[in-house]
Amino acid sequence: MQKTLPLDLTQRKAIEANISHLSLPGLSAGQRLVLNLEIRTLSLLTDGPTLIMEQQFSVNEIRMIVPLLEFYPSYCPYEILLAYISSNVLTEASIAHCRQCLQEAHSRGTWQQELRPIRRALTSLRSKLDRFDLGISNLRESGCSLVSLTSHIPSRSSKECLQEALLSK
Repeated sequence: MQKTLPLDLTQRKAIEANISHLSLPGLSAGQRLVLNLEIRTLSLLTDGPTLIMEQQFSVNEIRMIVPLLEFYPSYCPYEILLAYISSNVLTEASIAHCRQCLQEAHSRGTWQQELRPIRRALTSLRSKLDRFDLGISNLRESGCSLVSLTSHIPSRSSKECLQEALLSK
């Protein structure tokens, strides 16, 4: 018989730092999403807790879902998504660098090529999120947002998101 040892406080805090509990519109009462960064999974739990479903993500997919969840219900700008997927440590400098790269790509006409790593990760992420009744909405040349596919709560319009994007620049 294998003996289980209790976790010390620092180990427990490190594990808890990698796990996020989320409540999103569209989930039934008592349901919540749990994002585990260490094993790259998203789980749907009910009270009890009871596991309803779980999905594992690739490294690039998890790098996309984290900022989308952080910015939810607003959109996440492309420079943030690019910074998440292209660097191991997210800093203001890495975000500024990605913003500059995207601006240069836009002026050169190579915008789509610059966004290719993001588009690839989002394509595979979309099919996995669909199991949770979640989708990803694109806001042309601005960013992406996570959307509930079952929520009856009206989301902000693309026009409102675009106006916010323009005001923040």
